[in-house]
Amino acid sequence: MNYNVNQSPIVGEGNGLQRYMISVFNKMFIALCLTGLISFACVSNPAIMQVMAGGFSIVLMIVTLGIVLYLSTQITKIPAERASILFWIYSALVGLSISPIFVIYTGESLANAFFTTAIFFGGMSLYGYVTKKDLTGIGSFMTVGLFSIIIASIINLFMKSSALQLGLSAVSIVVFCGLTAYDIQKIRTFYNPSMSEEDIKKHSIIGALALYLDFINIFLALLRLMGNRK
Repeated sequence: MNYNVNQSPIVGEGNGLQRYMISVFNKMFIALCLTGLISFACVSNPAIMQVMAGGFSIVLMIVTLGIVLYLSTQITKIPAERASILFWIYSALVGLSISPIFVIYTGESLANAFFTTAIFFGGMSLYGYVTKKDLTGIGSFMTVGLFSIIIASIINLFMKSSALQLGLSAVSIVVFCGLTAYDIQKIRTFYNPSMSEEDIKKHSIIGALALYLDFINIFLALLRLMGNRK
């Protein structure tokens, strides 16, 4: 998709753009709440935590990655209802996969990481929405950084270096903060009042997914970097 940030997304759109952006953020917020509720529920179930301690987390990682790839590549071809259901399933599965953090880290660390993430995310979202600067270059640079983090993380599965893990966490915060601003601008400038209601729903879902991923990854990186273990 080609996004032109030089065209004004506000002129002639009025409340349509506002409703579109609110829809994106509402979906992201609901997904985060669902993730948190599932994680909290799993912690109180010893059987689930025992399963997560085994190899099931790898299966979850593959399934969630598959959902993201499917939504990203097929969003224009599938009904909005199916895309929405897949998004909720994805956020629930992420809640299941990250549930061990409630056992590993203290409640204070979880709260601090969440509120710090909210501050970073809110600031970068505001910047991405109001800036006149084209963030495409920054988005491309951060995407390269993201793939570098993924490759380094895979390597570190074998090296098991705590120093490298901390370094990757610090870089991840910078990368996903940059991607937050870029994604907000991309979502905003994509809006077109001539789009059908179905297309608006689809792109609000894919936009919410992008912002959800940014928020979750900033949160997890902050937790790994600053969190106190029990």
